[in-house]
Amino acid sequence: MYEMHKLLPWFSLKSVPGIGNHLFKRLIDRYELPEMVFQASEEELIQVDGISPRQAAAIQNFRTPDSVRRELDEINQKGHRITTLADPAYPPLLREIPDPPPFLYVSGNLDGSLKNIAVVGSRNATAYGISTTQKLCADLSAFDITIVSGMAIGIDTAAHHGALVGRGKTVAVLGSGLNKIYPSENLNLFKRISERGAVITEFALNTEPEAHHFPIRNRIISGMCLGTVVVEATQKSGALITARLAAEQNREVFAVPGSIRSFKSTGTHTLIKQGAKLVENAQDVLEELTAFIDAPNLTKHQDQNSTTESLSLLTPEELAVYKVLSPYPEHIDTIVRKMTIEPGKLLSILLQLELNGMVNQLPGKRFVLN
Repeated sequence: MYEMHKLLPWFSLKSVPGIGNHLFKRLIDRYELPEMVFQASEEELIQVDGISPRQAAAIQNFRTPDSVRRELDEINQKGHRITTLADPAYPPLLREIPDPPPFLYVSGNLDGSLKNIAVVGSRNATAYGISTTQKLCADLSAFDITIVSGMAIGIDTAAHHGALVGRGKTVAVLGSGLNKIYPSENLNLFKRISERGAVITEFALNTEPEAHHFPIRNRIISGMCLGTVVVEATQKSGALITARLAAEQNREVFAVPGSIRSFKSTGTHTLIKQGAKLVENAQDVLEELTAFIDAPNLTKHQDQNSTTESLSLLTPEELAVYKVLSPYPEHIDTIVRKMTIEPGKLLSILLQLELNGMVNQLPGKRFVLN
């Protein structure tokens, strides 16, 4: 698939001791290609900001280890792609951050899109968070926006599913190598995303999903996107790291509000207090990005018309039950007390609402609006 000699200089320069992402970018800004870096003299190299005489000598004397060639061979065998900073498919906004990955491992197809939105949040998400995320991402996908997330369980998974349901594109950014899909229960999702978008990582194929890798990968999630939407995050959530990185990268930060009684939304509410744009629907995101996205003002009208039409088809009893429910789960006994209705009759109505796609039943006989 690849001509190894074209990728070998990229992997080799990345392997030089002391050459991290910051210095790699400065060298590429100066010399454009890694092979030109290796051809430069030590005197020329030390003119690059941050390159010491020792590092210049290390570049001059470096010999590519066999492990690099084995890595490239396995990439070819697995059918993965490598996208470098010099490739048109490399995310254009990601190039602008101070420490972009010199290259990305790609399963699927990156298209160099600018119209990317990150959607992140709690791993331990509520039904409200899951359904809200799926609807938001499906709606954004209708405007040809690529949804970017981290393929973790919870909000991340819901974001990818929403994009796929909306027949849009989605990109997952891993904190591990492509041979170490994490979490393992998302292996099927990994395959689906690879077919309809891309799964990417800066980590070598066999890199394990270690805890310190995830804050590192978060800068890619925010860095390749016009803005980041946070759904359900506690005060110590990793999603807030992504939001902070987005702000530092001069990108938009959005937050979906939750219940004031839910600790799972304390982080998102803090973001709103600090100036993040409150998001109720896709239009709230689109209107902040009109310079990049030519999208008509349809979302609110579509939502309102769809809801009005659905409610008009309900019987008076079904409508009464619908109005008692909320986006937060309620036990059947609580609904009975509010409605003063026979439990058997109520269950029958809830079942019909569930069949209509308006209500979800959760474990423990709890019900929530969809």
